[in-house]
Amino acid sequence: MIQIHLLLFPFHITPLVYKYTLPLPPFPYISIKWVSVFPKPAKLSACNRVSLDKKMSYSHQSMGSGSRSVRSHEFGRTYVVRPKGKHQATMVWLHGLGDNGSSSSQLLESLPLPNIKWICPTAPSRPVSILGGFPCTAWCDVGEISEDGHDDFEGLDASAAHIANLLSTEPADVKVGIGGFSMGGAIALYSATCCALGRYGSGHPYPINLRAVVGLSSWLPGWRSLKSKIECSYEAARRAASLPIILTHGTSDDVVPYRFGEKSAHALSMAGFRQALFKPYEGLGHYTVPKEMDEVVHWLTTRLGLDGSR
Repeated sequence: MIQIHLLLFPFHITPLVYKYTLPLPPFPYISIKWVSVFPKPAKLSACNRVSLDKKMSYSHQSMGSGSRSVRSHEFGRTYVVRPKGKHQATMVWLHGLGDNGSSSSQLLESLPLPNIKWICPTAPSRPVSILGGFPCTAWCDVGEISEDGHDDFEGLDASAAHIANLLSTEPADVKVGIGGFSMGGAIALYSATCCALGRYGSGHPYPINLRAVVGLSSWLPGWRSLKSKIECSYEAARRAASLPIILTHGTSDDVVPYRFGEKSAHALSMAGFRQALFKPYEGLGHYTVPKEMDEVVHWLTTRLGLDGSR
């Protein structure tokens, strides 16, 4: 028997470290154990802090010139990590391409943030252009991540609306926010722009007052026109200036190249998001490390005014 440690990227987006145990020869089976680049998540307690919601769907309608198209998005399971202390904030956390809400909930359960409730939805399964049309869980379609890449605003709006719906029932005294990794971070950043503009890309009103947004190894959809849209509205400029955002990115990221994280932060700053913070990590690839998560924990604790921030 031999053991081989591999860094596995499901669909090249969301990394997990697995241990493969292979018998030699022949190879009648493969057993997989999670090793993870993070500290090992704590087991779920008997009080069932992680609960499972039913599948939810959202139908998005778009109106063209003389035509009408309707696309239905069937979202997967949503996992909820209950706060261990006083409930002061709720964060929706979004996974990367090809992943699901379960893996996110396991990581978040282990973070020292006892006053945050985490909602971890699962994206719909859909054909993805960058994978040659192969279907997998994705918050929107993506062809290529480049300056000239096409933004799937219908998919972006559908996911942003689903997330807003998840936050709509939170108590009025609880601060709410959105975070995510890779494509999940892109949806979080897109939601931040919808919050500032007060509307989705379709023009429908955006109903949630976000208090914190986190994007790890991600990019900003719609960055080209953001500045001009924000400048057209005093209220949009005011909301943009007051919304705390943190972006982190590894300089050795070969999936979402570092320059797109840097460009996204610059676009937010130029559009008037004065509280947008960009944190580079030298030598980091397309994955997260404890140092980065510690930075996020500290930032959330401070920005959301959680117990222990003073």
